Amino acid sequence: MSKASTIGELRRSGYQVLSVKEEMRKNLLRKIQAGEELFSKIIGYQETVIPQVENAILSGHDLILLGERGQAKSRIARSLVSLLDDEVPAIADCEIYDDPYNPICKSCRQKVEEQGDDVEVVWIGREQRYGEKLATPDTTIADLIGEVDPIKVAEGRYLSDELTIHYGLVPRTNRGVFCLNELPDLAERIQVGLLNIMEERDVQIRGYKVRLPLDIYVVASANPEDYTNRGRIITPLKDRFGSQVRTHYPRNINHEMAIMDQEQTTFQEEGRETYVPQYMKEIVAEITHLARKNNDISQRSGVSVRVSICNYENLLSNALKRSVRLGEKQVCPRVSDLTAVIASSLGKIELESLGEAREEKIMEKLVHGAVASVFTRYLRVGDLEELVAAFDRGLNIETSEDMPSMDYVHQVAELPGLKEALDKIQAQGNPAIIASGVEFILEGLHLNKKLNKDWMAGRSRYRR
Repeated sequence: MSKASTIGELRRSGYQVLSVKEEMRKNLLRKIQAGEELFSKIIGYQETVIPQVENAILSGHDLILLGERGQAKSRIARSLVSLLDDEVPAIADCEIYDDPYNPICKSCRQKVEEQGDDVEVVWIGREQRYGEKLATPDTTIADLIGEVDPIKVAEGRYLSDELTIHYGLVPRTNRGVFCLNELPDLAERIQVGLLNIMEERDVQIRGYKVRLPLDIYVVASANPEDYTNRGRIITPLKDRFGSQVRTHYPRNINHEMAIMDQEQTTFQEEGRETYVPQYMKEIVAEITHLARKNNDISQRSGVSVRVSICNYENLLSNALKRSVRLGEKQVCPRVSDLTAVIASSLGKIELESLGEAREEKIMEKLVHGAVASVFTRYLRVGDLEELVAAFDRGLNIETSEDMPSMDYVHQVAELPGLKEALDKIQAQGNPAIIASGVEFILEGLHLNKKLNKDWMAGRSRYRR
């Protein structure tokens, strides 16, 4: 079926124009009825955040998302575009996508008065109907609302002419979703300028008596510390948001690991196979969860899920380097590779007090705590007494992030009790997986004070 190309054809087709909030509500109800997922790439919010967002949309509420960094606030806002229709008609050549039946800008009103139903119509996709601005202290009214365009004045228009106005981001998102990130960073005088947009859907530009009843769904994001405690948002603006939804970090490590798998940067590694044992994934996720409880780390700024993602990527990269240097075909991260996560963590966490040496010490403590915690989920120290007894008889085992996997296999081939322990953590198969399992078991015994550990020249030696 061909799409209407003029207002007249649109009327004859029986097309009904809905407001943005009606459109989003209609499509959300359709998705709920069909059992479709609203936010397909957002993990861990199915029973907490998403139901509240759905209620806000069904109620026609503008929305503010409160949460620390790395809690998918921007992703939620961008995902709201999926609730818009695939395409909607707008008057051609209009900067603010005017409704063909009810134009609001002066140029479109004039066009309709002169041409009537012959005015050309274009169809705009949902991606064109999303606008986003990161609020900064230097954001101006001109950026958001608009300003007099000196070029149009130079072309001969009068300053009193509405057509001299250059529209800002908000009017240009008319009939769409507008997201304002980090709302508390917006200067108070600019926040005042948003009040009419939130309530009356009007804009005021340089004192012009311009009435633009904009059709916009407004969603904003903010850090709760800035929003609730520091008084950086004017009270009337707070009142304009119909719903306030609090986001959160993943509640368990399974959600954290699912996010790591989904968000990691992947590359094609020809000729090599990568294996990531479950316990190594759990260690990476556990580091982040421990950091969110650590008193030395500022919990006001939060510990983003990006810490887990970047740590996971660095862990795999360190394992890949070893595989390339040693000419091995299998890539499998080990406990000794966890030194790589320090570089990817330090830039993303804020300490309560400064000090470079202190930062590394805190990270080492987190890594040790994560390994010990995951170790107890898989193994009981009491089940490894036979292995510990072998160290009592003078056994020493060396490990290193650059040691070939077969060296581990040779060192532990006849060790009593080790094969059973490797089976429990599913570290069987190729030498790379066995090497990873051996390091995990030895480090777990060391952290449980069953083995001593000497570190020298990049190598570790486990002994009694």
